[in-house]
Amino acid sequence: MSEFCMPSLGADMEAGTLVEWMVQPGDRVKRGDIIAAVETEKGIIEVEVFEDGLIERLVVEPGAEVPVGTILAMINSDGMPTPALEAGQLQARPLSEPAGAAPGHRVRASPLARRLAAQLGIDLNTIEGTGPHGAIERTDVERAAAHTQAEAAATQPLAPQPVSADVQAGMRRAIAAAMSRSNREIPHYYLETRIDMSCALRWLEAQNQQRSIKDRLLPPVLLLKAVACALGDVPELNAYWLDDRHQLQDAIHIGFAIALRQGGLVTPALHDVHLKDVDELMAMMRDLIMRARAGRLRSSEMTDATITVTNLGDLGVETVFGVIYPPQVAIIGFGKIMEQPWAEQGMLGVRPVLTATLAADHRATDGRRGAQFLEVLNHYLQEVERL
Repeated sequence: MSEFCMPSLGADMEAGTLVEWMVQPGDRVKRGDIIAAVETEKGIIEVEVFEDGLIERLVVEPGAEVPVGTILAMINSDGMPTPALEAGQLQARPLSEPAGAAPGHRVRASPLARRLAAQLGIDLNTIEGTGPHGAIERTDVERAAAHTQAEAAATQPLAPQPVSADVQAGMRRAIAAAMSRSNREIPHYYLETRIDMSCALRWLEAQNQQRSIKDRLLPPVLLLKAVACALGDVPELNAYWLDDRHQLQDAIHIGFAIALRQGGLVTPALHDVHLKDVDELMAMMRDLIMRARAGRLRSSEMTDATITVTNLGDLGVETVFGVIYPPQVAIIGFGKIMEQPWAEQGMLGVRPVLTATLAADHRATDGRRGAQFLEVLNHYLQEVERL
């Protein structure tokens, strides 16, 4: 028997609210299955299980706020039903009747589905549920909302869904807490370099001429892939500082900073970037941005990043110096690609130039090793066909 506990979904997280169970006692689960939704100050996160087994017991009821590390459920890792399960003594939690429901009429819906429907102004009575015993689940509400939006779009543009000031304030507090800890505990050093993007942009243009619009590549995907390649040559930056020591990580999971439309910032991880080609990475990036802005991130995406990349070029920022997110030991910043004077071999011209920065933990590496990383990064962006 093993314990499934409230996970830490960020260095600044102290507690979370269980929003919804996706499983019932007796359900079999596999590693990577989503079994719960947890709300933190950064939004609702889908939490995965990290072992195979059988759900023995759900300990915490939806709606409860509990500290990180609190036992949420018991999982029988042997996969064999206990006598209590076989006898049906461990019952699944009932789906409660919503306040204001008509007498004799009960809409079966999960707590997360109810919450989402309230936020989107969707009447649960108009939705057909696809969950167990016809229960309405989150996906049913999202499908109904998409249908409503499609109908409205035919007549007038839609305004963005408003988000409460409390949610935005909570996210700001969470970000501020993490950054305060970083500035307090991590001895940062900063480096900056300029990169000629002529070769990369020419290659990108040639590639996109052969693709449909939906399959075209964007410059950030080249930057992410180049970062992964450079980390293969300078692995000390792909690491954590834990237990007062430098711990290198084999897999390269790049935290990609995403600005939310309602305000705030999240940095979910793109997994195994070193193993993906640019097309796979482009599809992953699009999917991650879409799910981040829809509030559908997974717990592993919020905790697995081994390094972070922030790109503010789309906002016209020329240079960005990041703050390291612990326990990572580095963050890379990219600004806007701008036409600038460029001297080479005694000739002066104008080139598309990108400013790249590195903020790194001086306990893990030094400025010389950081400079080598930026030089290798530049090398890969001059030979993008190798990415």
